[in-house]
Amino acid sequence: MMDSAYVGINVDKALVVLAIERTLFDIGKPVYERVADRLYKKYNCYIPDCFEKPEYLKAVLKELYGESYHEIINSVRQELGEFAYKKKMDTFIQVLL
Repeated sequence: MMDSAYVGINVDKALVVLAIERTLFDIGKPVYERVADRLYKKYNCYIPDCFEKPEYLKAVLKELYGESYHEIINSVRQELGEFAYKKKMDTFIQVLL
């Protein structure tokens, strides 16, 4: 049987990944592909890995989009909506800011 804390972390991770992917796809598929490609080339990771390493996503967004990365982060936060208050998600957002 799975530990409820483990399940909770997986749910949090899934929500964060969904928020990131949806935000990037809403901007445009090329943006999503560019971010995913840069994450892999620079850090050998994928978008789901950003839940544990949000600093990777922040660095890639800043590198690709300069100060406009703040708008992307705000969109991710809005996508998280009512879940943004949760400790893990709040920590994730704080690292990105």
